[in-house]
Amino acid sequence: MPEYVIFFNEEWVPEFSEEELRGKSAVLRPLLDEMRSAGALVFTGGLDDSPPFSVDPSGGEPVFSDGPYTETKEHLGGFAVVDVPDEDAARHWAGRIAVACGWPQQVNRFQRPRG
Repeated sequence: MPEYVIFFNEEWVPEFSEEELRGKSAVLRPLLDEMRSAGALVFTGGLDDSPPFSVDPSGGEPVFSDGPYTETKEHLGGFAVVDVPDEDAARHWAGRIAVACGWPQQVNRFQRPRG
């Protein structure tokens, strides 16, 4: 079955109080349980507040430096990878997640390396 990544951009999230965010989390937990039970959820996660680092291989050896090339946290807030039969099923779960969170989601077909 195809996999899709459902994600949101941190910039799409309106300002919420800690109490409001806890309320969103309380709504999302049962939805994620439902997705697991349905066999749709592969995994979910988000970026934490640890400092990012970058790696540049252009000189033939990896060179690591502090900080991202882009402000990743501003572009990726959180995500879920789902394994579903088709795009309609991906749309179903993305819609449920969007409603539970209260902010927009983007859906892309997820491609794993073949090997």
